[in-house]
Amino acid sequence: MRMTRFGRTGRELPSISVGTWSHGGPKVVGKREVGWSGHDDAQALAALGAAAEHGIVHWDTADVYGDGHAEELIGSLWDQVDRDRIFLATKIGWDPGPHGHHYHPTQIRERLERSLRLLRTDHVDLYYFHQCEFGRDDQYLEDAVALFRELRDQGKIRHIGLSDWDLHKLTRYAGTVEPDVVQPYRNVLDDDYEPSGLKAWVEKNDAGVAWFSPLKHGLLLGKYEAPATFEDGDMRNGIPGFRDQALLDHLRRCRDQVTERFGDRTSQPVLMALLGALLADCPTACVLLGLRNPEQVAAAAELGNLLTADEGRWVRELYRRTATE
Repeated sequence: MRMTRFGRTGRELPSISVGTWSHGGPKVVGKREVGWSGHDDAQALAALGAAAEHGIVHWDTADVYGDGHAEELIGSLWDQVDRDRIFLATKIGWDPGPHGHHYHPTQIRERLERSLRLLRTDHVDLYYFHQCEFGRDDQYLEDAVALFRELRDQGKIRHIGLSDWDLHKLTRYAGTVEPDVVQPYRNVLDDDYEPSGLKAWVEKNDAGVAWFSPLKHGLLLGKYEAPATFEDGDMRNGIPGFRDQALLDHLRRCRDQVTERFGDRTSQPVLMALLGALLADCPTACVLLGLRNPEQVAAAAELGNLLTADEGRWVRELYRRTATE
């Protein structure tokens, strides 16, 4: 697998990394479905073990994935996997806790200690602000950043990250947070990387990048022939594309064209194209894949090679064509 210098962290990491959102299982917050159905602990643990065997050693999780369950699964593996091999990332800030706003200092300290306890480690390699919600007029921003830096100085975290679905927010706050790594939402249909200004900021500041949901939650694979619904607690129920027949038809046509063009290079041409298109214009980036079983790990282990710039453009343009063309 192609290795990537993960920006100014200085770490050489695989361009395919493990995302563990789905390892938390289904979850509902209020009326909002925010988890994933179909989770199996044994399969998830087997996937993590297989990832380590294949050299996929960047693992990403968060305090809210299954209310700590995803972290706990990772922490149970250190008798089988060498902790020092794993570049371990987790997050704080999706759940504000009892304090009435995100990033209260007590919440940050308590959640980090809980994460360290569940992960059975004395430090995390990368600690993210999970989202850019810093209160009215950003009143909690400076204190939160100062606390993250204090925790870094104490050795409890090695690097600071900043994540959000909205790339314009990442660009806005990057100058203050000065993250070593940004974690933006990006795929071939939803792509604000350059228009948001984030691309220019990343290149100027030599930041690492970890793309999340690069397959648009699996939708882009072109495997759905008819509208789909999922079990309660599955965030995919809130994604309109899974119920859009015209889009599903378009994505299957894209799958077939990608397979025709790249099928002689790999047994995973669709994955190669969708991920390679994101890696082609960002040399310090990796993509986070929700690897839920050893079979998915084996497929991911074939990937990570860059497309050429022209091939990346071809893939992006192919998927962005309207379903009626």
